[in-house]
Amino acid sequence: MSLKSSANVSVNTHELILEISAEDFNKAVLNAYKKEKNQIQIKGFRKGKAPMSVIEKFYGEEVFFDTAINDLLPNEITAAIEETKLELVDRPQVEVVSASKAEGAVLKAVCTTKPEVNVPEYKGLKAPKVIDAVTDEVINEQIEAARKRQARIITVEDRAAQLEDEVTIDFEGFKDGVAFDGGKGENYPLTLGSGQFIPGFEDQIVGHKTGEDFEIEVTFPEDYQMKDLAGQKTTFKVSLKEIKTQELPEFDDEFVKDISEFETVDEYKESVKKNLEEGAEKRAEAQFENYLFETIINSLEGEIPACMYEQRIDRDVAEFESRLAQNQMSLDLYFQYTGMDLEELRDSYRDRAVNEVKLRLALESIVAKENITVEDSEVEEGLAKIAENNNVSIEVVKRVFSEDDYRMDLQVTKAVDMIKENAVVDNSLAEKKEETAE
Repeated sequence: MSLKSSANVSVNTHELILEISAEDFNKAVLNAYKKEKNQIQIKGFRKGKAPMSVIEKFYGEEVFFDTAINDLLPNEITAAIEETKLELVDRPQVEVVSASKAEGAVLKAVCTTKPEVNVPEYKGLKAPKVIDAVTDEVINEQIEAARKRQARIITVEDRAAQLEDEVTIDFEGFKDGVAFDGGKGENYPLTLGSGQFIPGFEDQIVGHKTGEDFEIEVTFPEDYQMKDLAGQKTTFKVSLKEIKTQELPEFDDEFVKDISEFETVDEYKESVKKNLEEGAEKRAEAQFENYLFETIINSLEGEIPACMYEQRIDRDVAEFESRLAQNQMSLDLYFQYTGMDLEELRDSYRDRAVNEVKLRLALESIVAKENITVEDSEVEEGLAKIAENNNVSIEVVKRVFSEDDYRMDLQVTKAVDMIKENAVVDNSLAEKKEETAE
């Protein structure tokens, strides 16, 4: 193989012209014949025994050309890319310009290359960092949540149903006096106020007692997935069979000892306060970082190939499909339940994918500008930690992770740290952003 020419034909697009000598091409054609002859039947010969010349005469000289070129292509393309030092972001589109036994083959490969981008400013950026105050009310909410986790469930017989009660009901839905499919349930457990049913259904159970039979009138949402019910008024016949509620334990020293390593209410409260303050600090730090990222993304200069966004969406969809599979659900079944299709699912990931691709390119550009480096020891230490966390050997990790990609991950992390260290906190920006949103 020889690289005949290399040219940048448009933004992020490079064209390579490759020549394969007649000698190399004929060797590949012969190998293609040996590989495929057993599947070829020619009259007068047993299957797989027809000479190459006979097959070529019968089907044409080019009968084995496609296989030969496909066999040669991976090594030829790889060698050309290494020679030109191109960094591709998509699979090359290859076209056979010419091919013959006498002259060999000429191939054209159109390559989409990694874009060159620029971040005009990334030092001294301003961003808000608002740390939420930890009030007594917030602390008490956490304590109340702890009490609810330890609550006993008791049956209620002396009062009507209230929000947050768990009721057991039989129900059947009717539209214009006719029962509709999917609108019936027996011994159905429902927590009132959970929003599990359509708006208005749960609220109308409140105030009724065990043993009561009653009717509920509700209107289905306009965007309801079952089109024949969307926006329609319906009536449900309901039988309230049981009411249960939570009985909360007292918040005292004994309770604290049972659920924590602390001895007193005061110690527990102080621990809750400390955890909430740490959480508030982390949220503020994350918001600070996200604001800086948004600023960098919005200022990014450069044209980015659409394929990079599509590849990112491919990955997101694959990860989503994997999560569904863990819950014994397929993507097709998910589409049936939601009324969504694949294109709509992909569109739901598009904005996030665009921002992720832009941010990564921006950070890699900053790494290059600032000449941010990572020592080999840092790479080894990081990979060793991944191995330890996953209880595998570092050799296994190195087979899964590209060391070059991991090195860049570490460099990008250092770039983020540098941006944050040089940023300026300006909480007035948070107020401006809220005003804009309103």
